[in-house]
Amino acid sequence: MLDAEADRRAFQRRLDAERSAAERNRMGQFATPEPLAMEIARYAHRLRNGCREPVAFLDPAIGTGSFYSALRRVFRDQEIADACGVELDPRFVDAARNLWSQSGLRLIPGDFTQLAPDRSYNLILANPPYVRHHHIDRIPKNRLKAAVAERYGWTISGLAGLYAHFLLLADAWMSPGGLALWLIPSEFLDVNYGAILRFYLTEKIKLLHIHRFAPADVQFGDALVTSAIVAFEKAEPPADHRVKLSLGGSIADPIESEAIPLAELRRARKWSGRVGGKAGWTGPSPTLGDFFAIRRGLATGANAFFILDRREARQKGIPEEFLRPILPSSRHLPAAIIEADSDGYPAIETSLAIVDCDLPESVLQRDHPRFWAYLESGKTMGVHEGYLASRRTPWYAQERRDPAPFLCTYMGREKSGAGPFRFFWNRSRAIAANVYLMLYPRGPMENVLSARADLYPIVFDHLRSIGGDLLVREGRVYGGGLHKMEPGELARLPAVELGRVIEEAVATAVRGGGHPPGSAGASGRRSRSGPTGPA
Repeated sequence: MLDAEADRRAFQRRLDAERSAAERNRMGQFATPEPLAMEIARYAHRLRNGCREPVAFLDPAIGTGSFYSALRRVFRDQEIADACGVELDPRFVDAARNLWSQSGLRLIPGDFTQLAPDRSYNLILANPPYVRHHHIDRIPKNRLKAAVAERYGWTISGLAGLYAHFLLLADAWMSPGGLALWLIPSEFLDVNYGAILRFYLTEKIKLLHIHRFAPADVQFGDALVTSAIVAFEKAEPPADHRVKLSLGGSIADPIESEAIPLAELRRARKWSGRVGGKAGWTGPSPTLGDFFAIRRGLATGANAFFILDRREARQKGIPEEFLRPILPSSRHLPAAIIEADSDGYPAIETSLAIVDCDLPESVLQRDHPRFWAYLESGKTMGVHEGYLASRRTPWYAQERRDPAPFLCTYMGREKSGAGPFRFFWNRSRAIAANVYLMLYPRGPMENVLSARADLYPIVFDHLRSIGGDLLVREGRVYGGGLHKMEPGELARLPAVELGRVIEEAVATAVRGGGHPPGSAGASGRRSRSGPTGPA
């Protein structure tokens, strides 16, 4: 059997080399490393301890058979009654036949999501294709959604990856009491499009264990994705059922673990903050979203063309009236407070401008020929045909966006003890690209800051004091330790202390005989300093 595993690894290396990393990424072909397949097979054997029914094994995306190879080394021959593998790629079908045809493995060529079960299986070990939604064409995506709707009556999000469809549709292949261990991306724990998987795992089966690997512990050398192992039985959970959640290390020997009541998981909006015994915040009011409208920064569709060094833009003859200041990436910001120069541009070494004009090309050709020539050079590069530019009129006009007084980085990595996300106080007129989240004061926060400019530094201090662990738990993490925060996730963070600042500001105004900020008798007009506070 060791010789067979060595042969399998050789086949895998050869087949992987036949396609580029980009091609394998589109097809979701990331082979399960042999040590990980063994770890999962051993854990399955442990979970089946005491089960007298022989194994009827299924791998719905068998590839070269890493799980089948591990199964044969962990389980005794007399424990395995049947084994079946499904595979779409003809190259891997041929490889699996060459490797395992003499061992009793039955191979079914074809697309697992379009097949009807040939029998029921009591053990599924699977690493389904990790194909992101944008690599699934419209017609196959609609067919997949229809298949899920037909089985469950549910509407699955069009953002769900192929692995979610595999897991949900494999339910029809499982026998009552059967065991399944799935190796899938851990993103389903948090993202909105993972809600259907979370519902299935808490309502339709008996969820046993979710083990999430540490973000820096990437399981696949050719895919930057944080992985999780999900183990469950096809059975009704008891009323007091608890689910084991673990983090780091191996599934059999995790670094942290905790048994969470199933009822608590059913109520939880996100799960990753609970893995490893660190219960995530569940959303007490108030939140940042009560005080700020949070939006991603500007997406140009072609930053290299539309965002220029200010001096370079002048040299190209682009008039100042068609340029707006824009912030560089956070690594070029020397301080958390972004001061303004005399023109409102950030007072930093890297002074960038974004091209933004809504005049017709004919007017620019007549009145600003050098600027028009620059735009024509963009056409020769196909900039005007890009996804975003082609949907704008004219194609070089940017989305309307005001400067935001506060910013948060959109993604980052933890380093030198610092968290992956940084807040900035923007006192310039610069807008920001989509590497930032922009925080616009709203409701009571807008009213208070309009009347009390002295509160800007206090609000900023409160934003910076938000715990890094809280930011990390509310956001999401990808392989290699890359953290990302979406606007809705940042908006859900608790803001109790900011609420107290506003309450105190209102109370102070009332005690002083004035009017609460934002009321009819307040200052009477918005601060001249605009949305960024006093310069």
